[in-house]
Amino acid sequence: MQFKSDVEALDALHATNKKLAAEIGKVIVGQHEVINNTLISVFCRGHCLLVGVPGLAKTLLVNTIADVLGLTFNRIQFTPDLMPSDITGSEILDEARNFKFMQGPLFANIVLADEINRTPPKTQAALLEAMQERIVTVAGKRYKLPDPFFVLATQNPIEQEGTYPLPEAQLDRFMFNLWLDYPTLEEEFEVVKQTTVDRHVTLNKIISAEEIIYFQQLVRKIPVADNVVEYAVKLAVKTRPNNSVDNKLAQQYLSWGAGPRASQYLVLGAKCHAALNGKYSPDIEDVRAVAHHVLRHRIVRNYKAEADGMNVEDIISKLI
Repeated sequence: MQFKSDVEALDALHATNKKLAAEIGKVIVGQHEVINNTLISVFCRGHCLLVGVPGLAKTLLVNTIADVLGLTFNRIQFTPDLMPSDITGSEILDEARNFKFMQGPLFANIVLADEINRTPPKTQAALLEAMQERIVTVAGKRYKLPDPFFVLATQNPIEQEGTYPLPEAQLDRFMFNLWLDYPTLEEEFEVVKQTTVDRHVTLNKIISAEEIIYFQQLVRKIPVADNVVEYAVKLAVKTRPNNSVDNKLAQQYLSWGAGPRASQYLVLGAKCHAALNGKYSPDIEDVRAVAHHVLRHRIVRNYKAEADGMNVEDIISKLI
């Protein structure tokens, strides 16, 4: 892609985002904030965890995004009997009796980890290296994953029987934790109208893999004022009990706070949020716009928070 300046490129990113939202809207009714934040994570090279009760189109959303982005896509249904090699791939003997690596479904641009908490920790851990390093190690050999590479995982928050809670190390790999809510009356009316007739929607590919990589690099080049970076870092530090910043709320209600990845994702998310909304540099409001999605899966409440009825959202709101 050739642009005369970074400003022109940012204008193109803003216009592309509008086209993506409109195309996704052909299939997904409502959920505008979830769609926008999922696209932010894509342009920030981040992974996304989508949390919502069954029937809120989590899987359909990921399928639709893969279609309009023009990327390769694989879906992995996580089950209790799933093994690490079922995800990463394994070595087999070919006809010449030589070992040959057979790629698993992880080798795609977008990987949908459907109901990720239904598989044991041994299999969940197979994603750790892939999500952080974009590399898979099998039998001592390292295999590079395609670029771009995203894991979009779904999780059901109400059904806990037969599930394995994701460990903090795994959760920290996700840039955003997005909560999907029930549609409004008008949105559900539209969903029912569209899905109870014989309707076929043709989606256009809006952007290529090369363009996504270009815009990912562009987002990282966006300048940020020191006071915005300072606000983001202090916000992450304020979630940590017994830290250098005097914060009674964290000391009272939190057992563990967010790590340095939270600070990085707050700044990156703010950059992309600003760019997608037509701004050339983020401000503190852009940090606040992504703060809940970055922090909600990185802080752990204590017993006093539960006893006092303080949920994670309330704590983050007070910290902001």
